[in-house]
Amino acid sequence: MLPKSNKFGLVGRGISYSFSRIYFTEKFSKPEFENYSYENFDFENLDNFKEFINQNPELKGLNVTIPYKEKILNQLDDLSEIAAEIGAVNVIKFSKNGALIGYNSDWFGFTKSIEPNLKSHHKKALILGTGGGSKAVAFALKKLGISYCFVSRSNFSDSKSYSELNKNDFEEFQIVINCTPLGTSPNIEVCPPIPYQFLTSSHLVFDLIYNPSETLFLQKAKEKGAVIQNGAEMLVFQAEKAWEIWNL
Repeated sequence: MLPKSNKFGLVGRGISYSFSRIYFTEKFSKPEFENYSYENFDFENLDNFKEFINQNPELKGLNVTIPYKEKILNQLDDLSEIAAEIGAVNVIKFSKNGALIGYNSDWFGFTKSIEPNLKSHHKKALILGTGGGSKAVAFALKKLGISYCFVSRSNFSDSKSYSELNKNDFEEFQIVINCTPLGTSPNIEVCPPIPYQFLTSSHLVFDLIYNPSETLFLQKAKEKGAVIQNGAEMLVFQAEKAWEIWNL
């Protein structure tokens, strides 16, 4: 067998549950990928990131997840135009000269995943959370011609706080997207603090979380008749886009 000379992996913190490792390990189990491998790289912080890169010359590409999609930016040599506009990176490509170039495939995965469920009345969206994932979602919505408003625990410009959400908001915004980690396994008994009683069958409720497949957030939305969708399909689309980027 050839050595595992083409190494890929995921940079994050507390990522033992990683979808990416499962997905790419299965992909690389095919005969044509016998010298490929995918690993999780769990970083407490990014202080030693450049040292890690230098010590792993066989690395060919990386994914990036919570909490480093934004913090990784200052560790990179360049950004794609889209990643720069979004302000978050979830894919790192190693150029032929060794430069680290940041890309974002989250927006693509989200777009491909949500598009089939969009109806003509889905004109505005509430984005719960303000991290790297939410920035990619905002970029995707903009491309789809859907206006949006961020919702966060603390007020900042062009956002709403959870405490001020009311019935009028849910009549105006008929897409609700959870970009927070609230409800991720094993902490499945929590959910974003929105007034779920105002959700209806006209709403499309999307959770970027994929484990569990039906979070408490989605369960509460389902009880109100909303169309619900988790992040599993989005992850497949973004993973394949990452693979495409690594092989450009």
